[in-house]
Amino acid sequence: MITVAELRIHPSAVIHTSADIDSTVEIGPFCFVGENVTLGPGTRVHAGAHILKNTRIGRNCHVFTGAVIGGPPQDHKYRNEETYVEIGDENILRECVTIHRATGEGQVTRIGNGNMVMAYAHIGHNCHIGDRVTIASYVGISGHVTVEDGVNFGGSSGVHQFCRIGTLAMVGGMSGINKDVPPYMTATGLPAQVIDVNVRGLRRAGVPAKTRGDVRSAYKLLYRSNLNQSQALEAIEEEIDSSPELEHLLDFIRNTRAGTNGRGNTA
Repeated sequence: MITVAELRIHPSAVIHTSADIDSTVEIGPFCFVGENVTLGPGTRVHAGAHILKNTRIGRNCHVFTGAVIGGPPQDHKYRNEETYVEIGDENILRECVTIHRATGEGQVTRIGNGNMVMAYAHIGHNCHIGDRVTIASYVGISGHVTVEDGVNFGGSSGVHQFCRIGTLAMVGGMSGINKDVPPYMTATGLPAQVIDVNVRGLRRAGVPAKTRGDVRSAYKLLYRSNLNQSQALEAIEEEIDSSPELEHLLDFIRNTRAGTNGRGNTA
């Protein structure tokens, strides 16, 4: 049995007896770690953070002061069923971040790897956040939202429930997202509209110049031509060389069309 001293836990911290804490974890003063919590190797919980029940946090994560991870969902449908938060490796959760458990028996709010969630941001119930996502301060992400890999959110933006934000998209600060944002695009405004390709994000991700040009050609057909969306999709398939990025863009838009109110998660 590993003792509190061996775990480098401050004596003022409150740790539930069912918590599974790796021997390399550091837990600062006045923290709370609840029932059925798992903390992976190298993770550090800074002073005053709360990790609530049914939360799993992976390797080498930082949870900063005032963060509350694994709280019950803000959802009238929730009836105290057993739900979960799963957070991967190498994540940084800054001051006063909140991430809520899911609604629905056995359901999960899931955060991937290598993400930075800045101070006072909120991730709601049943959200699925990918890898290498940056969420700036005061961003609010409502329930049932999917955020794919490499997305960047500007500060104080908000996302409506059931929306999807595609791979390497950029959301401008103080934007209101009320429908899906396709992969590789930049969206901004109230309500947000797609205004350009996220060229900088594509470059940083190592997407080849040819593919970046093809994505821009697809953007022009979708948003800067006189074609409706169905015609634009047909033109993209006929006129632009196929690539994994282009196929992902087309599939994403088709799935959005299968949903309601421009939100693919409602399909």
